[in-house]
Amino acid sequence: MIDSVAVRPRGFLSRLPALGTHLRGNSHRWRILGGVGFTLLSLGACVLVARLLSNASWPLDGARASVVFIAGGCYLASFGFRALGWQRLFPSHERPDRARCLAACGAAAASGVVLPFRLDYLVKISTLRRLGGVRLDLKTIGVSIVALGMVDAVAMLPLATYALARTGSVLRGPLVVVVLFCIGCLVILTLGQRVARLPLVGRSSRLHGVYRRVADSTRFSRPTLVAGAFLLGCWTSRALGSAFLLSALGVRFSPTFALVVLCISAAAAILPITAGGVVAGMGTTVGVLFALGVSRDVALNFSLASGLLLLIAALTAAAMGLSGSLALTLRARRAPV
Repeated sequence: MIDSVAVRPRGFLSRLPALGTHLRGNSHRWRILGGVGFTLLSLGACVLVARLLSNASWPLDGARASVVFIAGGCYLASFGFRALGWQRLFPSHERPDRARCLAACGAAAASGVVLPFRLDYLVKISTLRRLGGVRLDLKTIGVSIVALGMVDAVAMLPLATYALARTGSVLRGPLVVVVLFCIGCLVILTLGQRVARLPLVGRSSRLHGVYRRVADSTRFSRPTLVAGAFLLGCWTSRALGSAFLLSALGVRFSPTFALVVLCISAAAAILPITAGGVVAGMGTTVGVLFALGVSRDVALNFSLASGLLLLIAALTAAAMGLSGSLALTLRARRAPV
């Protein structure tokens, strides 16, 4: 009797690891189901908002399907260019594979639809660390994200300058702010380690150390220039996607319109008080298109349709990156030692 009572707790305790594994597996499945459910809710919300605010039954009502597919392909390509550019900003001995970067960029962009205060960065960091491959610490990933933002702004400079030169006086003020921000990032990258001597940076040892690592990652070298070229391709393909989408909705093909919308929406998405990059971009897009003389229905439909296509492209990029990362992990496990 005593022996049987003494053995029971051991049997229960021995089952705890298996129970924890089962619960973790269930939570992972619930997260996947939650992501799929959120995507379906987003699609339904776009349809309902389009019906309430415009005369269309849904944002792409009456749009040319072939041109919409081209726009979606451009949006998907922009995530690929961004992943390639981000990968180049890691140190060579800590550089993750392209699939992991693509999965992280896609997952962060998809979660940025609703997450406030730029919490999509946390999704990007956690996705990159959870996937297999080179082990990365938080500081390395954080430095790469800061470097990505600075090189990204420099890559946008020629497009923002062109948009400023071609737009009217109504939107010239916001575009001047965007151009000045891009120039400031270019100046910081050009000065490099000399910025660390400034009292504002040198006063904090942690800030000084972070900036030194960022300066090392973004100094003018072949990887940085290649990263800048990829990020320029990201912004260019994003602008082409917007131009094709406007054309599909009945607006004349105008890269200038697309560049103005892109630059101002990207600037609004940087603000930490926004409810997410895509949501902020959608709201800004409507205002910019109004200022450019586009009708209300077309502006609303384009804003909702571009947000919808960006969400689908982000989810597709995340799925492609995840599949590629899993394939690389399985190949590495099967490889002979």
